[in-house]
Amino acid sequence: MGVPAFFRWLSRKYPSIIVHCLEEKAKEYNGFKIPVDTSKPNPNEVEFDNLYLDMNGIIHPCTHPEDKPAPKNEDEMMVAIFEYIDRLFNIVRPRRVLYMAIDGVAPRAKMNQQRSRRFRASKEGAELTEEKSKMREEVIQRGGYLPPEEIKERFDSNCITPGTEFMDNLAKCLRYYIADRLTNDPGWHNITVFLSDASVPGEGEHKIMDFIRRQRGRPNHDPNTHHCLCGADADLIMLGLATHEANFTIIREEFKPNKPRPCALCGQMGHEIKDCQGLAREKQGEHDEFADTVPVSEQEFIFIRLAVLREYLEKELTMASLPFPFDFERSVDDWVFMCFFVGNDFLPHLPSLEIREGAIDRLVGIYKDVVHKTGGYLTENGFVNLERVELIMQAVGVAEDNIFKKRKDDDESFKRRMKEKKKRMKAEQGPSFVPGGQFAPQALGGRDRPMAVQNARQTAYEMRMKGNQRNQEAAQSLRAMMRNGKSSAGGSDDVDSRGVKRKAEDSDSEPEPEDNVMLTNGTLLL
Repeated sequence: MGVPAFFRWLSRKYPSIIVHCLEEKAKEYNGFKIPVDTSKPNPNEVEFDNLYLDMNGIIHPCTHPEDKPAPKNEDEMMVAIFEYIDRLFNIVRPRRVLYMAIDGVAPRAKMNQQRSRRFRASKEGAELTEEKSKMREEVIQRGGYLPPEEIKERFDSNCITPGTEFMDNLAKCLRYYIADRLTNDPGWHNITVFLSDASVPGEGEHKIMDFIRRQRGRPNHDPNTHHCLCGADADLIMLGLATHEANFTIIREEFKPNKPRPCALCGQMGHEIKDCQGLAREKQGEHDEFADTVPVSEQEFIFIRLAVLREYLEKELTMASLPFPFDFERSVDDWVFMCFFVGNDFLPHLPSLEIREGAIDRLVGIYKDVVHKTGGYLTENGFVNLERVELIMQAVGVAEDNIFKKRKDDDESFKRRMKEKKKRMKAEQGPSFVPGGQFAPQALGGRDRPMAVQNARQTAYEMRMKGNQRNQEAAQSLRAMMRNGKSSAGGSDDVDSRGVKRKAEDSDSEPEPEDNVMLTNGTLLL
């Protein structure tokens, strides 16, 4: 899970913390694949000591990868996990410790969240299947062509939870994988490998943090140890800052928005399932040799350098003329604590604080203004001073009225723009009785030869449906006028100049529900 929009906000405000990973690829010679020698220096010009893998962030992407088909069974799933770990080890190349942590039995709050998410996913899957069957019938009735449905064997990701047979098999396969790599791979010879499987309670990321804290408590701990944590959750950034390690890096997959996806009905690109017309598939290649390939690129990785982020935060959190000595590590703990107000893995965010609206910057500004009154930091050794937090909440309560007013003004402005856009689109449309598409009238001399007819059955079907819809609208408007005892020339407010009853969303007076939510002194009032 994680904190929505937190990583996007952080990467836009502090772009220097993001570095693209350099990856050395395996080479082929005479048909044989030569593996990468991971004992050589890291191509990213930095040597990492410890690599920590949150295995659930590896297992789930392997169930539904974006650059290749999903695994069909458990055996393919295990191979995909091994290849993913090999790729991460090739990029990072740790020299001391490799720690693999699988989520064990989660806390109650996390368990409730997982349960609701899985029920929702099951419901949405059933609704999608029903929608696909309806759309399929409609496209076939319009004369379109769709390939026959294939019953594919797919891996059920709901078994990725503690106590299942799959998790037990995964732990056994990982032990075999570790023993094989320690024996045969030269890059694994001098490292210590830890495996915490699903039988150990606690989430994987928190087991990793507990391991790091115990290592810091040892007398022979090296403060210059360079840690690298693999995970896609945004709260890993907060956990990494909370360790107070000087050299901490997070590796994750690079997020690329708006990736093209094929239609679930016809398998073609460029449209969604609701816009599918059932047209014949275009030829791909001279001999249609690229018929079954999807144009995707291999997923790339990025480094998030928390050492650079600590320098940014030091510049931002440094305050002058304090009544107490400034301690940067204590201020980092306060910053992490305040980020919990905008949401974390277990708690929802406060209604007046949205990351997209600059909530974290607002909290930092309030913190720097109120810290002179608090007389100290909000947290100390993991404990929270609630009296000082109350002063922060009072300042948030003062500012939230303006936040809600601005949010309502923005919402009304958006609705107004959309309404004006609808009116412009209606004005640009011609009379309803004029046909469109390939049967639209053309000016004299507008084209040299008649346009070829394409899928005439579908076009005729659409024209019939539009005609039936116009007839139904005319009948409804006539019945409404007869009930009201008014003619079209009577000037009714609900009937426009063409005699068609105006829809509710076209009305200029829309009743808005009153918003009585208010946050006062840190308490949510309804």
